[in-house]
Amino acid sequence: MIDSKTNQNFNIEKAVDDVLNTIERDREREIISRRFGLYDRRETLEQIGELLGITRERVRQLEKAVITRLKTAANKDLPHIKTVAKLFSEKLNNMGQVARVADLSALLTKDNSKIDQSRVSFLAKLSPKLSVIDDNDFFNHSVGITAVHDEAAIIKQVNKIIKAIQDINEPVNIEKVAEIVVDKDARHVAALASTSKQLATLNNRWGLIKWPMVNPKNIRDKIYVILYEGKKPLHFNEIAKAIKDSGFRRNDVTTQAIHNELIKDKRFVLIGRGIYALKEWGYDKGTVADVITKVLKKSGEPLHRDEIVKRVLKSRQVKETTILLNLQGKAQFKRVAKATYTLAG
Repeated sequence: MIDSKTNQNFNIEKAVDDVLNTIERDREREIISRRFGLYDRRETLEQIGELLGITRERVRQLEKAVITRLKTAANKDLPHIKTVAKLFSEKLNNMGQVARVADLSALLTKDNSKIDQSRVSFLAKLSPKLSVIDDNDFFNHSVGITAVHDEAAIIKQVNKIIKAIQDINEPVNIEKVAEIVVDKDARHVAALASTSKQLATLNNRWGLIKWPMVNPKNIRDKIYVILYEGKKPLHFNEIAKAIKDSGFRRNDVTTQAIHNELIKDKRFVLIGRGIYALKEWGYDKGTVADVITKVLKKSGEPLHRDEIVKRVLKSRQVKETTILLNLQGKAQFKRVAKATYTLAG
């Protein structure tokens, strides 16, 4: 085990400095520091080549050669790399054996800046005990413990997780996914899933990034998630507050904007004064009179007003007097006996 003080005493910047100082040629040091963004933003092969007066391909060749030398030295006497392997592995073990670089850096550095993350990635890349997945169209920049799975194994396992979620075809808790991919450690499965850009999670459920229930992008999707998770109708003010209190990105939307989207989207049904429900719960759009009409049509016979009120209140949150006023004041309803109504015509 690592001494609890190791993390506090370990200086990422000094470790990077000491590693770079083992590179004899200034030009090669410059290439590595700029390509990995160790002191400033990361630069492209073209940018570095233009700065140094060499071709893009020559920059690539030198970068590859230097990294290969550093990795070879890491097995012997490259400074700090043994400490890096132990410290990073300890953190990763607590995170599920693999993690996004940004999440690992948050545990190792004070500011977790882009430069901090680049330094963490650079040091991890040099250690034979750690596997690094570079940021690309499908994966977040990530680090794993090589003894558990190398880069190829991580990619293979993540693809299995994606396939399992696609087959389920709806947001699902990670325990169910772990069961399908035959992994007893749900935390490990969640850690693997977090490396993928094709997956997202919300409220302890995982799904494809394109699914609004796990990755709501617009106001309407966020409203839907709030109602779905709440499992009950809510006033638009309550919905607005729930969105503002949530962990959604850009949750500082106005109450008026939320109300406007509730009116426009067919997924939401107004069932009372400012109160909305999901259509999928069995609610239909329409006025109180429309609901009374539906109730009477479905019954096929006259109903006592108390029974009408009871049935209407199952789909509308309104006052009883509102229902009675509609019965008495609308031409489409006819009283056929004491307090008993049917449809006119």
